Amino acid sequence: MEQLNSNEHFLILLVDDRPENLIALEEILEKPGRSFIKANSGNEALKLALKYEDIGLVLLDVQMPDMDGFEVARMLKLNKRTQHLSVIFVTAISKEEKFVLKGFDEGAVDYLQKPLDINITRAKVNVFERLYFAQQKLKNSLLEIELVNKQLERFVFIVSHDLKSPIATIAMLADMMQKDEVVKNEPELLENTSIIYSAASKLTGMIESILDYSRKSLSEQTIEEVDSFKLVNEIIQMLVLPQRINITIDANLPKLKTRKIKLQQVFQNLITNAVKYNNKPNPEIQVGVYATTNEFYEFYVKDNGQGISKKDHSKIFKLFEITDNKSSGESSTGVGLNLLKMLVEEQGGKIRVESSPEMGSTFFFEWRK
Repeated sequence: MEQLNSNEHFLILLVDDRPENLIALEEILEKPGRSFIKANSGNEALKLALKYEDIGLVLLDVQMPDMDGFEVARMLKLNKRTQHLSVIFVTAISKEEKFVLKGFDEGAVDYLQKPLDINITRAKVNVFERLYFAQQKLKNSLLEIELVNKQLERFVFIVSHDLKSPIATIAMLADMMQKDEVVKNEPELLENTSIIYSAASKLTGMIESILDYSRKSLSEQTIEEVDSFKLVNEIIQMLVLPQRINITIDANLPKLKTRKIKLQQVFQNLITNAVKYNNKPNPEIQVGVYATTNEFYEFYVKDNGQGISKKDHSKIFKLFEITDNKSSGESSTGVGLNLLKMLVEEQGGKIRVESSPEMGSTFFFEWRK
């Protein structure tokens, strides 16, 4: 048996009860970046398959004593540690359909007929080598995405936890002020104090929801009936917007079963942006539902602000990308719309924008029913 060279990446398991066939196969397939391990029996093949976790391909002789290739393939597919392996049968038996189908039933992905055609053998193995590396690349990408998601969830948890105490303190102080005789005797001061208390209380509830969300996996997050008309109104109250801003909310906004905190994040971010990037003396904002399909509602948030140039329409949804638009509040980080895009696409929807400079913007997003 050959020793595995740590500098080589594609490992092939060759299985045949005749040593001369193993030597011939290795000579045909040898090339830089490949290494081989060889087994003279079905039992030895199963042991090697368990020992080496990075096998990329198995070339398996069908006709072997004690345990034939069909049985070896069946055993490989029954074991969770080896069921992912790609198996090519190398056989001299009949090409009849029943034998070919039996091989595929036992887990083969392809056949090589003896006597081997060198060019066909090399071509087929090259294809499976490319597939193996593509699968490894995809697997690594999924692991990286999972790691990033866990880091983001941890970040959300830490930030939300750190915000909870000061906001709860604000709510408590505002509540105390409302009960103070001096404040009670000043109607305007009492009204402003009540607004502070209400907004802080809603923020506390929102933070509790975010904390709960960050502790749970997607499958564990609560799906509940959400009245989107009521939700948008609650967001408006929580944001405590200047009186000069006129917001129209479509009374036909639907009720739907969804993860409330995520839908709230999308609406809140779009409404906040509609206010923040509005350069008009009397900002107008409309929130409604544009269309309905069997699967989705398409919501929109429309404003009469400074608008977005055509060249920036796709750019604004990319992470850390910002435009030249001027904000009336804090500067943009280029994160918000990218996060919204992720939230919308997570449940199969799409987000888009229609906008022209100085003509306002309309953001549309699909949300699953």
